[in-house]
Amino acid sequence: MVRPCPSVGPRGRLRAWPGARDLAPSLRARPARCRRLLPRGGAAPAGGGAEAGPGGGPGGAGGAAAKAGCAADMTDNIPLQPVRQKKRMDSRPRAGCCEWLRCCGRGDPRPRTVWLGHPEKRDQRYPRNVINNQKYNFFTFLPGVLFNQFKYFFNLYFLLLACSQFVPEMRLGALYTYWVPLGFVLAVTVIREAVEEIRCYVRDKEVNSQVYSRLTARGTVKVKSSSIQVGDLIIVEKNQRVPADMIFLRTSEKNGSCFLRTDQLDGETDWKLRLPVAGTQRLPTAADLLQVRSYVYAEEPNIDIHHFVGTFTREDSDPPVSESLGIENTLWAGTVVASGTVVGVVLYTGRELRSVMNTSNPRSKIGLFDLEVNCLTKILFGALVVVSLVMVALQHFAGRWYLQIIRFLLLFSNIIPISLRVNLDMGKIVYSWVIRRDSKIPSTVVRSSTIPEQLGRISYLLTDKTGTLTQNEMVFKRLHLGTVAYGLDSMDEVQSHIFSIYTQSQEPPAQKGPTVTTKVRRTMSSRVHEAVKAIALCHNVTPVYESNGVTDQAEAEKQYEDSCRVYQASSPDEVALVQWTESVGLTLVGRDQSSMQLRTPGDQILNFTILQLFPFTYESKRMGIIVRDESTGEITFYMKGADVVMAGIVQYNDWLDEECGNMAREGLRVLVVAKKCLAEEQYQDFEARYVQAKLSVHDRSLKVATVIESLEMEMELLCLTGVEDQLQADVRPTLETLRNAGIKVWMLTGDKLETATCTAKNAHLVTRNQDIHVFRLVSNRGEAHLELNAFRRKHDCALVISGDSLEVCLKYYEYEFMELACQCPAVVCCRCAPTQKAQIVRLLQERTGKLTCAVGDGGNDVSMIQESDCGVGVEGKEGKQASLAADFSITQFRHLGRLLMVHGRNSYKRSAALSQFVIHRSLCISTMQAVFSSVFYFASVPLYQGFLIIGYSTIYTMFPVFSLVLDKDVKSDVAMLYPELYKDLLKGRPLSYKTFLIWVLISIYQGSTIMYGALLLFESEFVHIVAISFTSLILTELLMVALTIQTWHWLMTVAELLSLACYIASLVFLHEFIDVYFIATLSFLWKVSVITLVSCLPLYVLKYLRRRFSPPSYSKLTS
Repeated sequence: MVRPCPSVGPRGRLRAWPGARDLAPSLRARPARCRRLLPRGGAAPAGGGAEAGPGGGPGGAGGAAAKAGCAADMTDNIPLQPVRQKKRMDSRPRAGCCEWLRCCGRGDPRPRTVWLGHPEKRDQRYPRNVINNQKYNFFTFLPGVLFNQFKYFFNLYFLLLACSQFVPEMRLGALYTYWVPLGFVLAVTVIREAVEEIRCYVRDKEVNSQVYSRLTARGTVKVKSSSIQVGDLIIVEKNQRVPADMIFLRTSEKNGSCFLRTDQLDGETDWKLRLPVAGTQRLPTAADLLQVRSYVYAEEPNIDIHHFVGTFTREDSDPPVSESLGIENTLWAGTVVASGTVVGVVLYTGRELRSVMNTSNPRSKIGLFDLEVNCLTKILFGALVVVSLVMVALQHFAGRWYLQIIRFLLLFSNIIPISLRVNLDMGKIVYSWVIRRDSKIPSTVVRSSTIPEQLGRISYLLTDKTGTLTQNEMVFKRLHLGTVAYGLDSMDEVQSHIFSIYTQSQEPPAQKGPTVTTKVRRTMSSRVHEAVKAIALCHNVTPVYESNGVTDQAEAEKQYEDSCRVYQASSPDEVALVQWTESVGLTLVGRDQSSMQLRTPGDQILNFTILQLFPFTYESKRMGIIVRDESTGEITFYMKGADVVMAGIVQYNDWLDEECGNMAREGLRVLVVAKKCLAEEQYQDFEARYVQAKLSVHDRSLKVATVIESLEMEMELLCLTGVEDQLQADVRPTLETLRNAGIKVWMLTGDKLETATCTAKNAHLVTRNQDIHVFRLVSNRGEAHLELNAFRRKHDCALVISGDSLEVCLKYYEYEFMELACQCPAVVCCRCAPTQKAQIVRLLQERTGKLTCAVGDGGNDVSMIQESDCGVGVEGKEGKQASLAADFSITQFRHLGRLLMVHGRNSYKRSAALSQFVIHRSLCISTMQAVFSSVFYFASVPLYQGFLIIGYSTIYTMFPVFSLVLDKDVKSDVAMLYPELYKDLLKGRPLSYKTFLIWVLISIYQGSTIMYGALLLFESEFVHIVAISFTSLILTELLMVALTIQTWHWLMTVAELLSLACYIASLVFLHEFIDVYFIATLSFLWKVSVITLVSCLPLYVLKYLRRRFSPPSYSKLTS
């Protein structure tokens, strides 16, 4: 690919771009003058020309392009604001390695010379062809998991706390009271990570163990994918995945080409046409590849999947023959051979594969909720230190005060509850289990059980198009002839018109000439026939015949057997059109490089010679074909394309624009079909000029386009076609639900701009009353500046932008572009590379600070899914690669609505309530300890010892508190019906500093009330204080849980009664701490009742008043 030299910024700084790291060596190919413009040590993108090597000069066209790019930037004096770079704090490993690791094949990537069938003749070491998606290996697993746990303050604090109990002066109780909870938390984490790593290892091993055939001097041998080396000649069968990046050498197809399915690489369902190297395709057999002395010179590995530069040289001919190699000669790993058997030579393996370089490294995701809880524990730790210092200060720092501080820190350590981590982790397991068991979203899999709360706070949803929003099935919906339109319900009329044309006479209707045709008022049958014939001829589709077990393949091809025929094309749209012409009676039965055969309803074969073919390009937005009818000798030029370009090509009419608009609003992909009859002399003149233009050295593409455009004038408009890419079930209501929930949806696709825009309208991603701003294709800073200013003037309009323009905008105006894009109600990015998708996710996270969710179904979506805060994979036709890499796996896009609105919302609200209640439980007992110590001369003596302190946070209160994970404020149907309830969660109110402070005040009030009440009401013995206060504390906690619950579940009732029964039953065994005879007296009962009532009744009154005069939004829906 020829890329312009990156611009030097206003202060001489080289602009960063995604591929700079991988393409730094190409600086050697730059002219010295251009190189001087770059800062010392700077990296720049490749100029397109490889290093000087076999078959290529130094720099070549790339150097010229680079020079031109630099010159353009030097003269660009538009006053623009420089990019605001933000340092990215990211601990993930980067690609690339140290210089001394080059012996392991880990040095900087360089261009290479690969000899066919001789991997031993390599000029450098290459990585093994092994796929590895694991986060750890055998040696780094335990240290890595423990490091990820203890790098957070919460866990580190409890580790230090547990270790302090080995010092006799600091010990306050039994060791098990500290080590058992910490060990439980760590064991759960290690087991969960181990299970995920083992699953990942099994999946990788399955891919690496796939068997392929390798050509050797001894014949064909079987080899595992992991054993394939650079230089090997590999045979890939039909429907087999390509194991490594290869150059296409031979095919078994008669037409000398093959089709590839690239959906796992770039997300496009269009089949890609690939051509073998001409010199190797001409060899008699595949074994002859080993007899010739030849090599491939290839550029260094990089992330660009759409371009390739290399040469093929055969040395044993005189003189040596060289051929240039481009993207059409490549077979990238991860693609699937769709036709024939191919032979290729391996160029890149392992981490140098294009697919691997476009995939980001997996990372451990830590939920925002966990980070917020971690922040609250730091606040609690600050409170712990302050209380401890106050206690020692009130003793006037007497004696060994520093030891007293440590003892108070340990004494009040309950302020930070270790049970919080246990409860939250167990809650996540429950949420995951509930999601898997939901019958309304069947087959949903939770692959990452650590972040279910993330689902409740998503602000941006980034979705793939093909296979995610759409079914990837094209259906022909409309044929419009100007005065009449045929829909699905009237296709039988089209069929009857075609049948009548071919049954009236044996010959198809011949036209008398281009001048007479337009003047004669033709019948409707004739107009329909012309339109159908044009659609049946103007395409790039090839019919292929396969053996079905009953019919031999050669016999099927000879007889044009319908049951054995499949259509191959680079676009599913074209296949849909050809299948429709077959359904109405005109069938494409044969095609090669120079001819085409159609079969009529009367089984007559019509033969056409293909004189010229002008394929569809992204720039031209149209394709054309010139054919000669063998029966009449007529030459006809057929063309079809987008309405924006065809409107200026066809003859004047008053219905084209209006009908195209109507069909586009229905979500149909509209193509305009036209024709032009050519006289023999007219065609001969065109052919002479066309051949001459193709032989030009300078401005070849411009001259060729000019010659073709000379034909594209005053063409006869035949019809409009409307094809629909079927949407997944309930995509429209799901997107509407997400929009009403305050979630902005961005569609990132590798597909074409027109297709993406059409799907966005059809899926109602862009509403009917919204304008669409299509971002013009920009290539430099000045153009980007002007286009951004034009976009800034638009209000409340959706943005559609291509990947190339996006790269330019992010290069120069990252901050400004993201600021404008985030204000849009919807954004569509088309022609996006996998790394660009991940980059957009990362920029959204950095610029907005909001949570992102990425949804996709193909291998090209893996980077985006792994980069997002919450990745959702859809199991679809593009395989399970995205599903396996995601945090959550669903089978249909519509399940996403319930996953977010119901399960995400419930998980977040439940965890918020659970965490605050566990903190409240610990603060209560810590407040009581503080009051007790202050009353008894600030002594660092524990109020409750031994089993009391353990039982308080386990069997006495654990079940009721944990039962909050079953609580819900509204029913699932109501949450789906009113997605606005989800919008309330985006502000993070269920767990905020305000709610945290409220619970702290409640804890201080209740703890003080219980402790002072016990001190006031006890009569003679200290053990009575323990009995009264502890019993009141347990009852208060049980009542507080009951007051907090909004929807009772039968398990909640069981948990309350079970905990109360456990406490009453255990009193018999607690005679060491509690006077058993005292608790049986009436005095004990009334004192406990009064204290409990005083601690809970005011809170209940306040809660009632608040719900009465300031009810929450959901209460209006539950009444």
